[in-house]
Amino acid sequence: MTKATLAWSEPVDPGGGTLSPVQIDEKARALLTQMTLAEKVAQMTGDSSLWGQLVEFLRGYNSRPITAGEGSRHGVPAICFTDGPRGVVMYHSTCFPVSMARGASWDVDLEERIGDAIGVEARAQGANFYAGVCVNLLRHPAWGRAQETYGEDPYHLGEMGAALVRGAQRHVMACAKHYAANSIENARFKVDVRMSERVLREVYLPHFKRCVDEGVAAVMSAYNQVNGAYCGQNMHLLREILKEEWDFKGFVMSDFFWGLRDGKAGALAGLDVEMPVGRCYGKKLVRLVEAGEVPLDVVDEAVLRILRRKIQFAPVGVPERYQKQAVAGEAHRALARESATKSMVLLRNEPVGDHGGSPLLPLEPAHLRRIALIGRLAAEPNPGDLRGSSTVRPTHVVTPLEGLRAALGPAVQIDTCDGRTLRRAAEAARKAEVAVVVAGLTSADEGEYIQVPGQMARGDRVRLTLSPRDEALIRAVAAANPRTVAALMGGSALITEAWRAQVPAILMTWYPGMEGGHALADILLGKANPSGKLPCVFPRSESQLPLFDRDAESIEYGLFHGYRLMDHHGETPAFPFGFGLSYTTYEYRNLQIDRDAIGDGAVLRVSVEVANTGAVAGEEVVQLYAGCEGSRVERPLKELKGFCRVRLEPGEARRVTFDLPARSLAYYDEGTQGWIVEPAAYQVYVGPSSADLLQATFQVTG
Repeated sequence: MTKATLAWSEPVDPGGGTLSPVQIDEKARALLTQMTLAEKVAQMTGDSSLWGQLVEFLRGYNSRPITAGEGSRHGVPAICFTDGPRGVVMYHSTCFPVSMARGASWDVDLEERIGDAIGVEARAQGANFYAGVCVNLLRHPAWGRAQETYGEDPYHLGEMGAALVRGAQRHVMACAKHYAANSIENARFKVDVRMSERVLREVYLPHFKRCVDEGVAAVMSAYNQVNGAYCGQNMHLLREILKEEWDFKGFVMSDFFWGLRDGKAGALAGLDVEMPVGRCYGKKLVRLVEAGEVPLDVVDEAVLRILRRKIQFAPVGVPERYQKQAVAGEAHRALARESATKSMVLLRNEPVGDHGGSPLLPLEPAHLRRIALIGRLAAEPNPGDLRGSSTVRPTHVVTPLEGLRAALGPAVQIDTCDGRTLRRAAEAARKAEVAVVVAGLTSADEGEYIQVPGQMARGDRVRLTLSPRDEALIRAVAAANPRTVAALMGGSALITEAWRAQVPAILMTWYPGMEGGHALADILLGKANPSGKLPCVFPRSESQLPLFDRDAESIEYGLFHGYRLMDHHGETPAFPFGFGLSYTTYEYRNLQIDRDAIGDGAVLRVSVEVANTGAVAGEEVVQLYAGCEGSRVERPLKELKGFCRVRLEPGEARRVTFDLPARSLAYYDEGTQGWIVEPAAYQVYVGPSSADLLQATFQVTG
């Protein structure tokens, strides 16, 4: 096949489009036969030099696409990489809320639309590869990059990640990362994460499998070790599970620089692309093949995987959409605002004094004359990590102050105070009808662990509470004005025990993106009804969580964490997984299952009636859990198996239905190295959170 007949510009959709999988494979194989060994290895190697990447990092990481396999004489396009779960890292792209915030929306349709927008912005800026599908499981909220993933539950993670894959792959190749068990930041380059095969399969891999089943183009390996082998050269993870057992058709890319330690081990294990420089591949891999240490078949297999994906995605989508004006344009900013609004979680909303028995929120603009907006984050942009691979550089970030000013106009006086002096903060609160304290974390508290001379490395959190200064500020303001709202920012769970009972209203805003200030105003003033639900447990104390060692050389991961650990120990968290209040009330009733018993290959239909019993319209996240208390093996009391958002008008009731396959109840048996659907009695639970559930029992027969 000649260069002229490769037709790289022929439109192809993500499912193969005008080219079938067979045709794609034929094109790839024909091209492979024309390549020299050096050309093949070039497809497997990042194009950058070490010094070139250092210069690029100092100028601004990923300010333009990072390439691999560029300059082929056959006309093969390069992989043009862009990073970032919050949006496209390059240029001034739309900064969406962080992934943890979007996980709190529990809205897969919204996440798919966000993926579509990110794909458009990536293509508009010259990228064809988006490495922002981060589905690492949040085992402990101290993890510095918690903000980059969706939460603590494998099922929830998988569904949200698959939605982002669907949206982004209308336009670009998507990459799921970091495979696998990456959940400590400071020790990420060295830590050996030890776990049983059952824990690996049931807890740390299902969400990656879900993205593979969705057709994700690539998987990025993690820096850490799993059971004694670095992930970038882990034969069991890459070749045996991902490529052979799961039949993954895409290619595996290393994390940057230290994602591969040994070129021979990486190639044999199934790592297809080393990024962004050829430390272990490039000329070194050519020599390994020539010396017979790496079979040529291994290289050919890797290159075929790369070529197939390049052919499939060259290009996809509608070229007319890929205009620079689409980047952070009006439609995408509106999407960011919608996402921030649906992500905020109302944790507490109590009546105050003579407030007539009504909760403090929403505030009534017609009755407001003066608000005290207090805290160092009230008037400062706070989009999350500012120097890591998830950094987005938007043209603007709407602060809480800007959002409230735009919503209230000149009729309401907003007194601002940075909170550095408690006396002044209390005085401002005392004079106002309501006080809003904006407090929480910033990029100085958590983020990617990057050591740059003269700068703080950040990384994993050193505390799970707010800073002592913020806690004192909240207490002082609440003492001065009982009508106080605490609006919290951060990438995962916060411990609030020192002040929670003193504040009638608490709203978790996460890192809400470039339109977060508008979204906060919409929630506070009742223009939007809060509908977010926690994607991770908020504990009462760190003792309720598994061990976390930010400097660990080796650490053991078990079957239980998050809500599963709470259930296992009979603990009550401050706020359970899946929890979130609303400005209306919902009633769950009449839980039904279509049968009392099913076979191990059948599907149980579960339904429940959900009614809006309040006075305003709202969206409720209905959650399905299942458990097997009498199992022959140790199991979580319950595990999430389904969820959906449902919109209800005041007084409206709807029946929500889930399909629960018996195979989703299986556990991994290490003896047979397979999944077993155990004949036993099972419990199915449905409700608004993991702690408030209706229950029914059914049998799975042999």
